[in-house]
Amino acid sequence: MTKARSIWMFRKIASVEGWSYIVLLFIAMPLKYWAGMTEIVPLVGMAHGWLFIAYMGALVFASSYGGLSMSRVNWAILASLLPFGTFVHDPYLKREEEVARGDAV
Repeated sequence: MTKARSIWMFRKIASVEGWSYIVLLFIAMPLKYWAGMTEIVPLVGMAHGWLFIAYMGALVFASSYGGLSMSRVNWAILASLLPFGTFVHDPYLKREEEVARGDAV
């Protein structure tokens, strides 16, 4: 697998994980507390948990094989903890992917 491909894979997993976090915080939790639909949070929470594990695994893979800097790894960890953080971080990862691919201007 190429460096660019490992970063691309991490970006895709980060996007899905970011959406799962948004769904958990802004759809499932309000439905639990405002509509009494308590069964939704465990389902969405479990999916988000597995996606978070995949996110961290892909981050380790991209950092070791893809050559992400330790600074970029730290930003990725911080981004995973903040709502919308993975989406804000994505353009930086895209630039690293382009550099790894040789497409950077």
